[in-house]
Amino acid sequence: MNTIKEKFSWTFILFIIIAIILTNIPILGSYFRVINTVIHESGHAFIALFGGKVHEISLFMNTEGVTYTSHSSWFGGFFTGGAGYVFSSFMAFLSFWLISKKKYKLLITIYLFFIGFNLLFWVRNFYGVFWLITFGAGFLFILFKGSSKIVQNLLLLIASVLLVESIASSYIILYLSFIQPHAAGDATGLYRATHFIPAQVWGILFFVQAIFFTLIGFKTNSFKIE
Repeated sequence: MNTIKEKFSWTFILFIIIAIILTNIPILGSYFRVINTVIHESGHAFIALFGGKVHEISLFMNTEGVTYTSHSSWFGGFFTGGAGYVFSSFMAFLSFWLISKKKYKLLITIYLFFIGFNLLFWVRNFYGVFWLITFGAGFLFILFKGSSKIVQNLLLLIASVLLVESIASSYIILYLSFIQPHAAGDATGLYRATHFIPAQVWGILFFVQAIFFTLIGFKTNSFKIE
């Protein structure tokens, strides 16, 4: 039987603490947090492509984002509305899993794919384009010029930011679904799509799935970094 010590990673805890501190620094913190916004909005967009159309994505300095889509069926709109938080949580898990397998170049390539796809096809507002170009340039630099240690540490930081933000943003939606059920983002959108399942239920489900992916990460030792 694995001991708690064997499953526990002080490196993981350290980077989570750094990510929490970083994301609360004015301006700089918001800049790094937008990576979660990109993943979240991309989740909406990629699902919308199955039978629908993505018109535009906007990314904002306050870390908010909006995806404008149209759908040929109710199911398309429903699954698109629920994809953002699940996609963010899954990407946080996948990032740590790839890091634990030392698949650094593959992970950077995945991040660059999201950035490049958004830049070429969807994002058109000024801050969104600025963020994609500058963050993408940073990934390209560490891909070709960064040492193995630098690459690992930076990817650990990005993955930690994704994990922290996936949990924090889903908790905020959970909270808003109870105090402002008519203005709770995707939870409200899904309530309007279903009419009979209240925003509070969707808020709970968004938060539960974020915790689920975190627990799966611990169970599979994805968060154990050597």
